[in-house]
Amino acid sequence: MDIRAIGMGLLFALIWSSAFTSARIIVADAPPFAISAIRFAIAGIIGVLIARAMGQNWNLTREQWRATFVFGLCQNALYLGLNFLAMTTVEASLASIIASSMPLIVAFAGWAFLSERLTKLAALGLVLGFAGVILIMGSRMSAGVDMLGIAYCLIGAVALAVATLTMRGVTASGNMMMIVGLQMFVGAIVLFFASLLFETWEFNWNPKMITALTYTIFAPGLLATFIWFALVARIGAVKAATFHFLNPFFGVAIAALLLGEALGIMDVIGVAIISAGILAVQLSKQTHTPK
Repeated sequence: MDIRAIGMGLLFALIWSSAFTSARIIVADAPPFAISAIRFAIAGIIGVLIARAMGQNWNLTREQWRATFVFGLCQNALYLGLNFLAMTTVEASLASIIASSMPLIVAFAGWAFLSERLTKLAALGLVLGFAGVILIMGSRMSAGVDMLGIAYCLIGAVALAVATLTMRGVTASGNMMMIVGLQMFVGAIVLFFASLLFETWEFNWNPKMITALTYTIFAPGLLATFIWFALVARIGAVKAATFHFLNPFFGVAIAALLLGEALGIMDVIGVAIISAGILAVQLSKQTHTPK
């Protein structure tokens, strides 16, 4: 792995992790489903325009359309929509920690439901990773964390794992940026109707919220996508996924720096354990994946 790939991986992990802090800022002044629908609609328009500029089209295969709908529903409507809802009561640091367990859930689901081999290193990583999550959640529960918000985060993490498994094998089929743009519209439509059913549209449009929304659309939403696919093209998906082990660290650090969220000793220990578990799972894939 060269220096440029390492820089791309670090930047991707940093941007991905920062999304929880910006989301926490946004939902303080806007209904979570409604503002998410607006975000995805804008990102979808921009994504499709970029795809067209790249020469891509919407003549997708049946498999690509299936991936577009499943990914849009699982990642945008469920994972991101539920995380925005959760962060009306749950701190950004805790939401980022739970979301960071996604690689662990993917590895477990691959073993449990897809008959994928689980090496000793991967098994150790799963045990460590989930133990770290339980440790942090136990510490937060004793401090009176909102359990419904935790449930939303957990459902979202599972939905993101399903989205990740759905996209396997699709990235090499072409029109990837178009798929990214179109799946944004799936999330926008689902969350728009969810907002009509469950929310009152009360927005407090202020510079802080608008800045956070703009950042969320362009950085985690679009820029991180570009970096991710460029990184995958450069070093492969397995090696690129190794950078996920940095997400717990970056997530809690950014939340503490920008939002002033407090971190206890159990949080620090739990984050270290989760990161070690994710790294073990990803390294096991590199060891047993041919070039």
